[in-house]
Amino acid sequence: MTEKQAFQWSSAGRSHVGMVRAINEDACLVLPEVGLWTVADGMGGHEAGDIASQMIVETLQRIVPPNDWEEFLSSVREGLKDVNRRLREESAQRYHNRTIGSTVVVLLLHGAHCACLWVGDSRIYRLQNGQLQQLTRDHSHVQELVDQGLIASEDAHRHPLANVITRAVGSAEELVIDEAVYPLQAGDMFLLCSDGLNKTVSDEEIARLLVHSNHNCQEAVKAFIHLALMRDASDNVTTVVVNVLGRDAAQTGEPVETLENPIPPDWYLQ
Repeated sequence: MTEKQAFQWSSAGRSHVGMVRAINEDACLVLPEVGLWTVADGMGGHEAGDIASQMIVETLQRIVPPNDWEEFLSSVREGLKDVNRRLREESAQRYHNRTIGSTVVVLLLHGAHCACLWVGDSRIYRLQNGQLQQLTRDHSHVQELVDQGLIASEDAHRHPLANVITRAVGSAEELVIDEAVYPLQAGDMFLLCSDGLNKTVSDEEIARLLVHSNHNCQEAVKAFIHLALMRDASDNVTTVVVNVLGRDAAQTGEPVETLENPIPPDWYLQ
């Protein structure tokens, strides 16, 4: 039996190549009609990272609206495992076993709950009651150093090995996906992003921009990308913002856009 939908939502997603890279290896997906959003970041410095991230998006795009939680979660898990298998085959057949991989974060909304699934160091944040929380934990070398108390979390993005991830879709025969489920409440805002954003914009700035967006997802994603570009983003930058509405509110989703030029939102400059 289909679980009664307790909430509606609005959302928007954008991706920009950044100020240095020639190719955008990021990809994002906005499927409000399904309750699914994702950001994938192809592994920089490896072969065909853009192929890996696009394969993830194209696979998840085929998921249909679910009947229940377990069906929803299972379809995403199996989709990512299928991509992992195909990337391994592609690597063996065409790239002499060199790694073709991508990070991924997936946000699912269904009924009165949300689920986060992730592999790698792309992130999902939630702003709830004015407080920002990172819902994912990076699969990265510097996160392990932070966990061991060897470096401070605020110094992690400046570490020489800041770009070394310990898990990715396509990097190993068996894909291990982390998951977390949370209850929803009206007014929740979620940010999915590649590391091109969170290594340029601080958590405090993320919280402030989400608050000042007044729940306008389109303006929020413009502001995030604009701020990263103002700081000469050296990596691709991708953001997806989801706003949880009350039961009777309209469900909307802005189209995903790949931006070639920064868009300065006036309200952010005030």
